[in-house]
Amino acid sequence: MNPTSPVSPTTPANPVKAVLFDRDGTLVEDVPYNADPDRVRPVEGAREALALLRERGIRTGVVTDQSGVARGLLTDADVRRVNHRVDELLGPFEVFAVCPHGPDDGCHCRKPQPGIVLWAAGRICTRPADLVVIGDTGADVEAARRAGAHGILVPTEQARPEETADADHVAPDLLTAVRAVLDGPPKGRVLADERPIQEAYTAGPGPGRGA
Repeated sequence: MNPTSPVSPTTPANPVKAVLFDRDGTLVEDVPYNADPDRVRPVEGAREALALLRERGIRTGVVTDQSGVARGLLTDADVRRVNHRVDELLGPFEVFAVCPHGPDDGCHCRKPQPGIVLWAAGRICTRPADLVVIGDTGADVEAARRAGAHGILVPTEQARPEETADADHVAPDLLTAVRAVLDGPPKGRVLADERPIQEAYTAGPGPGRGA
């Protein structure tokens, strides 16, 4: 190689290879112990957020605790049907990881334990350090932290103040959380939407935005 030859600039690869989402309250509206696929409703901005990730080649997955199975309120088949509807509306996702255990079962996959994040990372052949986990509870971001991944909390009205205070990164909504990782791991504690003001307050095309 001629040392005087110009080197073409290249865009550095994004160190974030995948984003794992909590399901209920993060990607879709929270319906406690939902066994009915017809009740699945994406949250505002979910479709746009996922499209941004997929356009960048960032893999997407779902990690969800479904203790209703252990409590006898749901069956495994119910969970699969609801997950299938989520995939129809917002997919395709590379992985769905489900913990069916209750809080007193002592399992290693129920968040805030890291097992479900580590299992999903293995399924998509991605190091935890290259993952971001986005969820609406302190358990979601703590599971990410224990797994060695990055966690972003998108708190709902039900979030406890201490959960928000303890989170490494907090975003006001799902779309802001996703935009914060398009070029790398999240930076700063409170993430902001850095789009131009006119774009930030313009709705996306048609019903695809948060419908």
